[in-house]
Amino acid sequence: MDSTPDLPAFAASEPEPDQAPHRVPEISSLGLDTLVTEVAERLQSAAAVTDRMQRLLEAVVSVGAGLDLHATLHRIATGAAELVDARYAALGVIAPNGHGLSDFIHVGIDDAVAAEIGELPVGRGILGALIDRPEPLRLTDLGADPRSFGFPPHHPAMKTFLGEPIRIRDEVFGNLYLTEKRGGGAFTPEDEQVVHALAAAAGVAIENSRLYEEGLRRERWIAGAAAVTTALLSTDQAEVALTIAAEQVRELADAALGMILLPTVDGQMRVAHASGEAAEFVRGELLPPDSFAARLLAGESVHLDDMSTDPTVVIRLARSFGPSLAVPMVAASRVLGGLCVWRPRGALPFTDGEKQLAETFASQAALALRLAEGQRDQQRLAVFQDRDRIARDLHDLVIQRLFATGMMLEGAARRAIVPEVKVRVGEAVDELDATIQEVRTTIYALQHDDHGDAPDTLRTRVLRECSQAAAALGFKPSVSFVGPVESLVGEKTGRQLLAALREMLSNAARHARASRVGVEVDSTVHLDDDGRPVGGDPESLDRGGRPGVLLTVTDDGVGIPEGGRLSGLRNLTRRAEALGGDAWHEPGPHGRGTRVRWTARL
Repeated sequence: MDSTPDLPAFAASEPEPDQAPHRVPEISSLGLDTLVTEVAERLQSAAAVTDRMQRLLEAVVSVGAGLDLHATLHRIATGAAELVDARYAALGVIAPNGHGLSDFIHVGIDDAVAAEIGELPVGRGILGALIDRPEPLRLTDLGADPRSFGFPPHHPAMKTFLGEPIRIRDEVFGNLYLTEKRGGGAFTPEDEQVVHALAAAAGVAIENSRLYEEGLRRERWIAGAAAVTTALLSTDQAEVALTIAAEQVRELADAALGMILLPTVDGQMRVAHASGEAAEFVRGELLPPDSFAARLLAGESVHLDDMSTDPTVVIRLARSFGPSLAVPMVAASRVLGGLCVWRPRGALPFTDGEKQLAETFASQAALALRLAEGQRDQQRLAVFQDRDRIARDLHDLVIQRLFATGMMLEGAARRAIVPEVKVRVGEAVDELDATIQEVRTTIYALQHDDHGDAPDTLRTRVLRECSQAAAALGFKPSVSFVGPVESLVGEKTGRQLLAALREMLSNAARHARASRVGVEVDSTVHLDDDGRPVGGDPESLDRGGRPGVLLTVTDDGVGIPEGGRLSGLRNLTRRAEALGGDAWHEPGPHGRGTRVRWTARL
């Protein structure tokens, strides 16, 4: 057994005197400094990615913060510029027809510079390339690309470019344009990925804004249609309600001019009501036969993107406006009229949604118009029934009593001894005859509506002329008719008779200073070769002369002074002589006032 004590292990293996001692290698020799640097860079990259993701999330939240579409588009452009450190950003909204831009929101260019640049881009060059091919596009030098159109005067210099389409489902809404990355570098693939992610979120936000604005627009159209319906059903005057409809449709369609078109009896369309620019020039005008009127009467909607350049536009005034939309007002398969709106030149065309809203508005307005017509027809029927009752009472009671009174006076005149009494009684009988004629005219007026759909006969036109003259005279002339004037007086003679009546009433209003004017149209007279009435029994078959018509206007005014102007009478004479008649004047009854007579052959 070895008695040598145990020694530590290191004591048992002492190095040889000529052996070098063992040393720990340095860190640099192991490459750890490179590893640390790489780790630090990756940590910094991760931090940068985390920061960019945080900024992306903040941008996404900011984009969806509101529902106003224009404000949303501005937030999208601003957020994209901040995410990729771009100096300039823009968002172009593609036009509904897919060609060019309908809106352009820019960030980084102030209003003063934008004003110096002038018109906004319309979608050519690089911007048009993104429209034609909606895919991400990165360029290091805009000017070097063959598709570039260059920049207009006063436009800031731009070199680097990043473009990204914004989609809403399968529809390309518009494009994001980013230029001039800060620091002078080019946009990176990472920038493209971030903008792509923002564009996806922007599509959702834009769709929400569009749906919100579409809901507001639909609500406005529904409220406008309700207002028109209320106006049509609550007033007896359809003209007032249709004027309201013209104003409503102009405001709802963001148009410069709104019109209500109504069909005429000869199959044309007339502008019955208008509101907005140039309304006074189109109100009451007939649409040309070769315009859109025929299509509207056939129940077809008509729209044009720009009337100022459309070769089919035949209305000269329409070329001063831009987009137009015309929709028929149809109820029970009947075209009652049409709505037409014109936007200013350069405005956006009407969208499919706006066309549908306008057609719904027109249909509801047409239904309300039909209901209002039914209400007015019922009210008119009640008035006509009351008029018929009054007319029967006048005919059966009043006229019969007047006849009886006249016959009693004629009997008394035959028994009278004093000549003056006979004359006075004869005058009273004449007054009764005149009163009977006036009552008959009143009965006719009660039984025939001289407005609306009543036949436009000579009798109704004479009554209308006398009603219109009441404003100038200060009172309504009395009117009487003798004989079947409607069937005996032709259209040509009737037009000249109305012109003569208009001139005679005008002269009475200006010169007579009368308190009473009477008008009589007699179609039972016969005229001699000079155009003057011949005497005799109107019912006799042996009367001389040729059948004619006699127009008499009598007033109780100051009369025609000696040497007074007779130019008006000369005009009447020329009209009468052209029809084989004559015109002359004489003192009125009892020497007071003036009686003017005008004749024409039948």
